[in-house]
Amino acid sequence: MEINLGKLPFDLDFHPSSPLVASGLINGDLHLYRYAADSQPQRLLEINAHVESCRAVRFVDSGRVILTGSPDCSILATDVETGTAIARLEDAHGDAVNRLVNLTETTITSGDDEGYIKVWDTRQHVCCNSFHAHEDYISDIAFVPGTMQLLGTSGDGTLSVCSLRKNKVQSQSEFSEDELLSLVIMKNGRKVICGTQTGALLLYSWGHFKDCSDRFLGHPMSVDTLLKLDEDTLISGSEDGVIRLVGILPNRIIQPLAEHSEYPIERLAFSNDRKFLGSISHDQMLKLWDLQELLDGHQGAPAPDGQLIESDSDDDEMDVDIKPFKPTKEPKRKKADKGQTSNTAFSDFFADL
Repeated sequence: MEINLGKLPFDLDFHPSSPLVASGLINGDLHLYRYAADSQPQRLLEINAHVESCRAVRFVDSGRVILTGSPDCSILATDVETGTAIARLEDAHGDAVNRLVNLTETTITSGDDEGYIKVWDTRQHVCCNSFHAHEDYISDIAFVPGTMQLLGTSGDGTLSVCSLRKNKVQSQSEFSEDELLSLVIMKNGRKVICGTQTGALLLYSWGHFKDCSDRFLGHPMSVDTLLKLDEDTLISGSEDGVIRLVGILPNRIIQPLAEHSEYPIERLAFSNDRKFLGSISHDQMLKLWDLQELLDGHQGAPAPDGQLIESDSDDDEMDVDIKPFKPTKEPKRKKADKGQTSNTAFSDFFADL
């Protein structure tokens, strides 16, 4: 299934229980579609959510509300059924909001272009954590429930670990020569994989974040988005427009799965039932791929001839002495001011959610 969005998309998210998908566009619009197998998706909402681009989109409150973030520094809450604005936090960050990620039913996290990561509690109506984790834009965030930690990647080339319990940046990697653009946690929590500007995948061992333990060269261009399929396999979206199935330890490009011509892949996401893989690209298309068809069609297939696959690793196997945690681009922009947001503003924002 294909949806022509008409403008460059920056993010997409699937509803947690219904066949709905939302996308944020460069012109500030928010689009909401209903999809079904073997039929054309139906657009339910088209809203001008922000004056500037709509960089981040997330369903919250069991899918009743869509949150969107923008370079105008605001976060908007929109009612899914009516499309009406519930509340707008004008100064959620002191700089452009670049990422929104769900943590729990009642908490979300946001990252901005100045390196700040914030955690929002929708019950207490406050920002409960704020970390100046990086010196450049936040490109991706992952939540580790078992340890109550946030992992963040940034254009400054570092990976950070933020403790929600201690309210501090607990660890940070050495500076990489690459911008870190994407992030997933695999191998039952033992490995953190980061996609980079040059196309390398950097593998960090849990608890040893200062430097990567493996550097896997397999993508010819930047790895802008990563999606975990299982503990051994991920799906990558690259600047060359190709969506790939990638094995981790052993590191290998298993097979290209799909593509958006030669346009960069901006974001990937699974539908709530994992029947569909959603992708958005600079070709202004939102595509819904039948995930099982993709995997069945390429199961066990070798990488194509000439595919660059190289690993610069400390060892060929996983680090077995690392104790895992318990399981339970729009261009960079900078502003001089690092605005502070009051708890009163947070209370007003979440009061109606």
